[in-house]
This record gives sequence, structure tokens and C-alpha cells, in this order.
Amino acid sequence: MSDFFAPAALSVSELNAYARQLLEDNLIDLWVGGEVSNLTRAASGHFYFSLKDARAQVRCVLFKGVAQQLSQPLQEGDHIEVAGKISIYEARGEFQITINAVRYKGLGQLYEAYERLKQQLTAEGLFSKERKRPLPVHPKVVGVVTSLAAAALRDVVTTLRRRHSGIRVIVYPTAVQGAGSERQIAAAITSANQQALADVLIICRGGGSIEDLWSYNEEIVVRTVADSAIPTVSGVGHETDFTLTDFAADVRAPTPTAAAELVSPDMAQLRHSVTQWQKRIHQLLEQRYYDASQKLDWLARQLKHPQQNWQQQQQQLRDLARLLQIGMQRQIRQHRQNLIQQQRSLENTRPQTIHALQALEYRKQQLHQIWQNIFMRAQQRLQQQTSVLQAVSPLQILARGYSVVTNQRGQVIRDANKLKTGQYLNIRFACGERSVQVAPPKIQSDLFDN
Repeated sequence: MSDFFAPAALSVSELNAYARQLLEDNLIDLWVGGEVSNLTRAASGHFYFSLKDARAQVRCVLFKGVAQQLSQPLQEGDHIEVAGKISIYEARGEFQITINAVRYKGLGQLYEAYERLKQQLTAEGLFSKERKRPLPVHPKVVGVVTSLAAAALRDVVTTLRRRHSGIRVIVYPTAVQGAGSERQIAAAITSANQQALADVLIICRGGGSIEDLWSYNEEIVVRTVADSAIPTVSGVGHETDFTLTDFAADVRAPTPTAAAELVSPDMAQLRHSVTQWQKRIHQLLEQRYYDASQKLDWLARQLKHPQQNWQQQQQQLRDLARLLQIGMQRQIRQHRQNLIQQQRSLENTRPQTIHALQALEYRKQQLHQIWQNIFMRAQQRLQQQTSVLQAVSPLQILARGYSVVTNQRGQVIRDANKLKTGQYLNIRFACGERSVQVAPPKIQSDLFDN
């Protein structure tokens, strides 16, 4: 049973791949020192050898591209220090180092100085990302700090001319190696900043040994690059070469040619981009034209003659009038039905008044008969009293020749002695009245005598 649950076995390929992954993930950035042994140069230009000490050895591979960067050819018995990818060649299961950097023994002090200064400047924040500035997208003037005799200068100028012929190049000449070269490099960078003519500054030189590139590890150069007001690109050495200037610059390029490519826009690419944008704009405009044309056609179909709109509005008005009439008729019918229902309800709830009306009519006839009887009796009495009044009326007396004398206040005069001369009197006869004035007594006697 225990054999049944045993773990599955790895193949040799799987074991080697697993060991290779472990080595490559954990043995990083190591330098290994030893003596070159069993040195072989293949027809391809690659070198194969063992690096050994008194107790052990390890296989090493030095490819042609890295070997060409050495300051002197590799020889049997050389004491060197190497850095590279520590791994396993899976096909044969051999532990080996694929070398990407070589330094000769005795250069350890330079690397110690390199590391000390790197740690110091890193602690000061000189290499921090926050200090990095973006490069100008379309520089008009590019400054180059290098030697006039350097092949790197030709590579930079050729690349700039090829990519963008309109860029102006200003060279700030300096020695790039040897005693005192670090001060010349720093002075050239300072001069470029003082003139302030360049939009971006390339600090470059070709590849070489660590000693050849050491000027770019000097503190004066590194601080001058970091303090530059002009954005800087470091293109020192080859891709595997790293100097402190690379960390201080705003951008690090693997080679001088790459630095020139970084700072210059590619005219061919720009033309291609412009062409692509032209095509895109043309497509957009064409699409907008098509969309506008379709919209115009749709609007044209929606556009109607005023007569047609008027007819349509008339038809809508007729439809609305018909709907209004139907609605009103429906409401009238509804109201009639409601009224009929209310009348029926009222008739059902109204008291019976027929008998009361009949009784009222009878009483009315009785009252009319009684009133006629009373009126006839009153009329008879009136006639009787009128006859009596006419019999005793003063008018009857007046009709016999008598008259009635009254003063102006309507008082009857019964005593002539109470009259006054000049007093106005009113005499009423059976027919008519006259106004007279009282005369003196003498006159009255004369009148009477006559």
C-alpha cells in the first residue's frame, strides 16, 4: 500500500528545469573570482572555460558580444572576477555561469569604492525617481558631452541626422578617460547649463573596461549630472556597462546610439503617424458626412409643404371636434340618466299631496263663496248709507239755493260780526266756488239799499 501512495517521480528534464529555476531566482548579482582554466574559443567566437580555485571549479560561458567588450583578450591562467546568470545547462545537467561582466583581479577596490559612493548618494536621494524629469518630446537643440574623436559622437550625430534632420547639435568637447577627465566632463556639463542653448543633454562615450569608464563614477561628475537644469541622458559604454552617471541622469540609455534615439523623434515615424492621423481624420470626416447626409435625407422626408401641414392640422382639428362632440354627447347622456334617476328617487321620497290639494281647493271655493257673500252685504249697506248721506248732504241744501261761506282756513263763517274789512272769504255754491273780499260796512249798506 505504501508504494501505491508514493509521490510520482520527476523526469530528468523536469529536475534540471526545477534546479535551473531555483538557481536563477536565488543567485542574483553575485561576483565570483577564480582562475581561468581549460579556455576554449569556438568558431562562433564564444569562449568556454572553467573558473577554479584550490578546491573546486565551475563551468563558464563567455559569449562573443561580451568578450568583444573586454579591455584585453581572455587568456588561460588569468585571475578574473565574473558576474552573470548562475544556472544549469539543462541538456547536460551542467552547473555553469553565463558571464555578462568580467573584471580582472585587483579591481575589487574600484568596485568597493563604486559601491560606497553609490550607497552614499542613494542615501542622499540623488538617484531617487522623484528627481527624474521627462525628456522634451520635440527638442530643437541637442547638446552632446563627449570627445571630438570618439566614435560615440559619430554614432550620435548620424542617428540624429537619420531620425530628424532638423535637430541642431552642439558638442561640448571633453576627455572621456584618463587623469583629470572627470573634471573636464563636469566642466563641460556646467558650461552647457550656463549657455542654456540645448533642450536636452547627452553624456556619452563608447564601451571599455571599468578603468576606462571610471571617470563617470567620480563624485564630481555624478553630482554635476544630478544638478543639471537641462534634462540629461546617459549613454556611457555598452548595454552591460553601468556607471553612477547612469543612475544620476534623468534617463539611462544602453548605448550612445540608443541615447540619440531616445532624445530625437523619428521623422519617419512622425510622418507615418501624421499619415495615420490623416487617414483617421478622413475616415471620421467621411463618416460624419455620411451621417449628416442620412440625417439630411431623413429631415427632407420629414419636411412637408405648408398646404400639407394645414390639411393635416385641419384633419386633426376635425378629429378633435368629433372626439369633443362624442365626449359631450356621452356626458349629456350621463347627466340625463343621472337626472332621471334623481327624479325617480325624488318621486319615491316625495309625500302624497293629492288629497291635501283637493281639500285645499275645496277650502278655496268655500272662502271665495264666503267672500262674495260678505262683499254683497257690504255693498248693500254702502248703498243704504249712501242714500242716507245724500239725503242729509249739504250739497242738497246748496242745490236749493243756499251757499257756504268759509275763510281762507276753510272755517265756516256763521257770524257776520266777526268779519273784518278786507278779509278774503270763499263762497261755495251748488255749482262752483268764488273768492270775495269783505267791504266796509257803509259800502255794504249801500249795496244792500240798492
